[in-house]
Amino acid sequence: MRPSLPKAGATVSTSSPSRSLRAVPERCAWVPESDPLYVAYHDEEWGVPERDDRALYELLTLEGAQAGLSWSTILHKREGYRRAFAGFDPAKVARFDARREQKLLADPGIVRNRLKVSSTIENAGRVLETQEELGSFSALLWSFVDGEPLVGGWKSVGEIPAETPVSKAMSKELKRRGFRFVGPTVCYAFMQAAGLVDDHVVSCFRFGAGTKPR
Repeated sequence: MRPSLPKAGATVSTSSPSRSLRAVPERCAWVPESDPLYVAYHDEEWGVPERDDRALYELLTLEGAQAGLSWSTILHKREGYRRAFAGFDPAKVARFDARREQKLLADPGIVRNRLKVSSTIENAGRVLETQEELGSFSALLWSFVDGEPLVGGWKSVGEIPAETPVSKAMSKELKRRGFRFVGPTVCYAFMQAAGLVDDHVVSCFRFGAGTKPR
């Protein structure tokens, strides 16, 4: 997810005059703290290394679906996507036929864009092909960072790039394999979401999220 929702840094909270000030954890400036779902996504998932093929397919799909839209829109449709696309089981999605695709285009729980829907189905087939060739989809994706997360160490969200040479290389290879909606910017947003890179700013309490939620 590309940082897009600027917000001030740390704040403080006082529950009553008799209690001492308690600092609210400082988060990346793109997090709208009025949205509990968004906050939970940042605190518990974004930047944590993901190696499960089904989860990686889900994140790649959602980042592609975001193109031209806000991440908030996609995040709040996430459960709709999971329901519509069989829990992102690539073996099941790859078998979706034209009738099933047409039904998806009438589903308000997802982004009803024909190209995005068809690419999700086609990408499922590409995931299966990659699994057959390399043993897992994860093996391909993590090969671009030599199996370990890259740490940005950014001081502000304004320093974070929209794409990198690594995301360009990933995009080129995925396109070669027949994947769609995998441009360099989508790939970098995916790398951030799946923890291939840790792009939490250094002042964020989740910087160093490469192990597990704290």
